[in-house]
Amino acid sequence: MEQQRRAEVQFLLRAAQLLHAYGTPAHRLERVLVLVAQDLGHELAVFSTPTGLIIGSGAGVDQHTHILRVEPGDVDLGKLVEFDELLEEVAMRRVDVETGLARMEALAAAPNRYRPAWGILAVGLASATAARFFGGGLAEVLASLALGITIGLLGRFSQREPGVASIFEPLSGFLAAFTGLALRSAGVDVDDRIVALAGIIVIVPGLSLTVAMIELATRHLSSGTARLAGASAVFLTIGLGAALGRFVGERVLGIEAAHSAPAVVAPFDWLTDSTQWIALAIAPIAFVVLFRARMAELPVILATGVVGFLAARTMSSASGDPAVGSFIGALVVGLASNLYARRADRPATVPMLPGILMLVPGSLGYRALDAFVSHDAIKGVETAFLMLLVAISLVGGLLTSNAILPPRRIL
Repeated sequence: MEQQRRAEVQFLLRAAQLLHAYGTPAHRLERVLVLVAQDLGHELAVFSTPTGLIIGSGAGVDQHTHILRVEPGDVDLGKLVEFDELLEEVAMRRVDVETGLARMEALAAAPNRYRPAWGILAVGLASATAARFFGGGLAEVLASLALGITIGLLGRFSQREPGVASIFEPLSGFLAAFTGLALRSAGVDVDDRIVALAGIIVIVPGLSLTVAMIELATRHLSSGTARLAGASAVFLTIGLGAALGRFVGERVLGIEAAHSAPAVVAPFDWLTDSTQWIALAIAPIAFVVLFRARMAELPVILATGVVGFLAARTMSSASGDPAVGSFIGALVVGLASNLYARRADRPATVPMLPGILMLVPGSLGYRALDAFVSHDAIKGVETAFLMLLVAISLVGGLLTSNAILPPRRIL
């Protein structure tokens, strides 16, 4: 009996590590572990932060505390779905914990769903579509595609070289800003600010900022504060790298950077501009690869992302307030994701994360830093405040969707 209980606790500890490694936020991770433990007959207390897990099994003086040092990992929606299915089978006792642990280790050891080349191409496509959303033309789209692929290659290289990994964000910011100026210096008619922002849009931590705000709103204060600090640090390092790249480019190439950053919402004529529709169709496909979702979920991810983006843009244009558009967009994404979770009996996270990524205020954070670097403090403060307001609106939309149509599954 004691050996069985130890095996169950070991299964729960490993599940916590892997759920954390594949991008589960604190409010979802803690709840799912507690419920699975209850089904197995355990009393569990879980405390999750972006870099650590404290798990207490048992109650009172008999409680055993486990401290796990973990590192934030890349989101892997495919494995999250598979882990969720396995946890359900173990909780329902259709699979014993020993078999469940072996299957869990096999899932963790499985190679990435997509080859590295596809991931690098997805970064380039995400950058190219972002350039079009920011109002860029063909030159900006092609330049952002090439820059995104280059940064994707750099990211792949940094995974093997710890020294490069520590400076990946500022180095990417430097490369993006310098490349935009270099293209203009070579006679290419591009907006260097659009190219710079679109080229690094994938590494701008807008999603981390939004998840941090959700954790704070759901009273997971330690995790939310830590994640918010981490996102802020990444914003600052990217901004520092971009400022250095612009400074070096202006001095070495003898060309002045553009005076204004891309607009918050680029003009969007849905009836006549076919290129915007093409970009809108491609972006969710790129996110499927970046988040390593299964191709079976591509239709729902594509539909959720497109509908949420259209709702956000329409309401932003109608109201003149990006925060209103963000709230409505997040509400639509949340409702669509929860409806999918109830109908397909799959985690709502699968369509929700790619859908929210199309709405997150990462570009606003970059614009705020850009304004501060350009010695425009008033504009920087205004943009930073708008970024927080949009992030809060996204959180409000998601929480409202959960109140209107709660998902049956936790992940």
